[in-house]
Amino acid sequence: MVEELLEKTFIAVKHDGVQRGLVGEIIKRFEQRGLRLCGLKMVHPSEDLAVKHYPMTEEWVKNTAATTRKAWKAKGIELDESDEEICSKINSWLKAYLTEGPVVAMVWEGFHAIEIGKKLVGTASAKNAPPGTIRGDFTVDSYEIGDKKQRPVRNLVHASGTEAEAANEVNLWFTADELHKWTRKDWNVMH
Repeated sequence: MVEELLEKTFIAVKHDGVQRGLVGEIIKRFEQRGLRLCGLKMVHPSEDLAVKHYPMTEEWVKNTAATTRKAWKAKGIELDESDEEICSKINSWLKAYLTEGPVVAMVWEGFHAIEIGKKLVGTASAKNAPPGTIRGDFTVDSYEIGDKKQRPVRNLVHASGTEAEAANEVNLWFTADELHKWTRKDWNVMH
C-alpha cells in the first residue's frame, strides 16, 4: 500500500442526525465504501469550538456572499447588505446549529477520502442531493426553508470540502492520541 496517497477527512453527524438515530447508517456507508475509521467520539460542541470550526476567512466570505447573492438574485431579490453582513448572519446560524446538541465526530482515511466523503454526503441543499447520498436519502430541507426560518439548512452531516479544510478540522476536533492506525482485513483486496 502506498501510505502517502492516503487522505484523512473529517465527517460529523450533526445533532439532527444523532437524534434521528442515523449514526449507524452513516458509519455503515463510509465503511462499505472502503474507508477506514481512525477516530470517533460524541461531543456537544462549545461556542469556542463552533467559532474555530466555522472561521470567517476572506475566501469563505467571498464564496458564501457570492453564492448567497446569486441565489437571492434568482428569486428576483437584490441584497443590500455588505458581504460581511450577509456572511456574519449565516456564520451565526451555522454556529448555533452546530452547538444545539451532541455531534458524532469522525475521522476517515483512505484513497480520495475527502472527495468520496463529499459524494457520500451529497449536496448541502438536501432537496438537490441525489438519491443514494446521505442527505438525498434522509432529509428534505433546503435553502428556501432555511431562509424563511432564518437558519441554516438542517442537513444531518458535515464533510470536509478540501485538503486544507480536512487537515484543520481533523486537528481541531481530535488530538493525535485520539486517532488510531490499524489495518482492515479487507484493505489489500480493495486497494
